[in-house]
Amino acid sequence: MATLPINAKDLLTDLMTRYRSRVDYLAVRLEAAEGTDILLRGNKTETLSEGISIGGHVRACHKGGWGFASFNQIETLEERIQEAIAAARLVGDEETTLSPIDAVQDTCFLPLTGTDPRQISLAQKKSLCQHYGEILRSVSPKIATVSIRYGDSSQRVILATSEGTLLEQSWVDMEMRFAATARNGETVQTGRETTGSRKAYEDLLGLDAQVRSAAQRAVDSLALPPVKGNLYTVVIDPILTGLFVHEAFGHLSEADMTYENPDLLETMSLGRRFGPEDLQIFDGAAPPGHRGSYFYDDEGTPATTTQLIQDGVLVGRLHSRETAGKLAESPTGNARCLSYHFPPIVRMTNTWIERGTTPVQDLFSDIQEGVYARNWLGGMTNGEMFTFTAGEAWMIRNGEIAEPVRDVTLSGNAFKTLADIEAIGDDFFWDESGGCGKGGQGGLPVGCGGPSLRIHNVVVGGEAVD
Repeated sequence: MATLPINAKDLLTDLMTRYRSRVDYLAVRLEAAEGTDILLRGNKTETLSEGISIGGHVRACHKGGWGFASFNQIETLEERIQEAIAAARLVGDEETTLSPIDAVQDTCFLPLTGTDPRQISLAQKKSLCQHYGEILRSVSPKIATVSIRYGDSSQRVILATSEGTLLEQSWVDMEMRFAATARNGETVQTGRETTGSRKAYEDLLGLDAQVRSAAQRAVDSLALPPVKGNLYTVVIDPILTGLFVHEAFGHLSEADMTYENPDLLETMSLGRRFGPEDLQIFDGAAPPGHRGSYFYDDEGTPATTTQLIQDGVLVGRLHSRETAGKLAESPTGNARCLSYHFPPIVRMTNTWIERGTTPVQDLFSDIQEGVYARNWLGGMTNGEMFTFTAGEAWMIRNGEIAEPVRDVTLSGNAFKTLADIEAIGDDFFWDESGGCGKGGQGGLPVGCGGPSLRIHNVVVGGEAVD
């Protein structure tokens, strides 16, 4: 088991006393982590590993310039502090602007509600993956290939700053991903499912029906007609809503994306209307029990819940202490790093659209021809533009769900799409399977959620209209 020195907190307190006067801000993060990574592809085990790591990083800021040093030998900590300070003093030539927070001394352990994955053997975890692989393959001879990915990690972090914060946090995270690809001649279709938890290993057990459905969707889609590409009124399910609010809008709310980009800052100006009056969007790590939840971020700022859109109007954005300082706003507790190899940057936590008041069945009424899209296969964003592929979809005809179709991609401009929301369903679902990537820090656990949405004039790609 990975452990930090028993005297780690005393060591950090002493070093802060000795070096805090040399820079405007100094922070040291120590981390002990261990985890499992398993990848089964086809009938082969491509990855089967357990690992531990112990290390840390130093961040120093002087006259607005930052120095950073990471290390995996605790005995070199003082040298790394000196290096980070030297780098900050070399590049700093402005003013250090960090939004103030209260110093904290706290110890926070995110409790598990069931079995810790560290108590489960590697052989048992591999057996679980093989079990799910057999289920995927058993659905049909048309299943050409399958993949199962398992990952768990535990982290214990100690953060000390020159402002007096001395904070210890620890948590355990788990995730599984399943995919099945079916083939019939030249036609290829894929079904995917993902799940994640910060509560118990048991949350990864008993997923047979969910796993089987991924393979069945792939097989069933082979016989479906492709959707005719066009502009449609679209109804999306809560899983797609969660993906949309995270990818298409959430990243634009991260203040490090805006404060150095005047055009985007003008576009994302507070007080601007982006959607209907019943649209409410939030991000926050304060709601307990989700994969993006924690007590303090990696700068020691307490977790919050930040309303980004209120009654359709932009009222907030996500901050680190530096971005909050530069924009004269309050820090929101969104400075996060994947591990000690990276500095914290502005990241989402749990992002969601609040449930509305429209009964779900009423979302379909009066749609003469539209598309109902559920789940997701993949997607990409480029600034305010997005493209997502639905996991399954049906045509809507005369207000009713009609025949299923395949190859449904939804694309558009995030701001226009928000403005085109016609109705917000009274349902809601939290998706705990997300792993967000940004700035080379891929796979950071997040949560996202929302209700079903009805959106006007969405570009749906498929076969060209005759």
